[in-house]
Amino acid sequence: MHIIDCNGLKCPTPVINTKKYFDSIEEGSATIIVDNEVAKNNIVKLCESNGYKSDVKNKENNFEITIVKENCGCEVMDFSQTTCIVVASDKLGEGDDTLGTTLMKSYLFALSESDNLPTNLVFMNGGVKLVVNNSSCLESILKLNERGVEITSCGTCLDFFQIKDQLAVGEISNMYAIVDLMNKSNNTIKL
Repeated sequence: MHIIDCNGLKCPTPVINTKKYFDSIEEGSATIIVDNEVAKNNIVKLCESNGYKSDVKNKENNFEITIVKENCGCEVMDFSQTTCIVVASDKLGEGDDTLGTTLMKSYLFALSESDNLPTNLVFMNGGVKLVVNNSSCLESILKLNERGVEITSCGTCLDFFQIKDQLAVGEISNMYAIVDLMNKSNNTIKL
């Protein structure tokens, strides 16, 4: 079995190395070794989005992810009706910050009540401040998540603002996975 040792590699390198290997083969398997939970979660998400089977084992402070890719000759996912909204700030619009904060809270509340929901909400840069404990928008984002909207936050951004430990909803991802998500979406909207 092919081994991909990603110990000590920073995000998003483990998921990129995994993707490159599986893109290079029609079918087969490999074991990926990572030393942190975020890398493990990102690789498992990659497997889920591509229809690969995965099995995770925790071994001596490492995660071993065994992945099997089978050639079924079918398209795994239909992305024709997906919408990704990228939230790049904790304020909506430019001008007055107080107004921008109020508008963002109002927008996310209205979105959570809407009949037409996006597939994904991606939070990056200052937008990650909205998905943490004590965010004035947290209730609306939790409701969106409960209604099936995937919530993804940039791990580098959470680290930059030193709020990763305060994340209250969704999953931490990396720029490679975020770019892939945006590229696969039928519509991408940036706030």
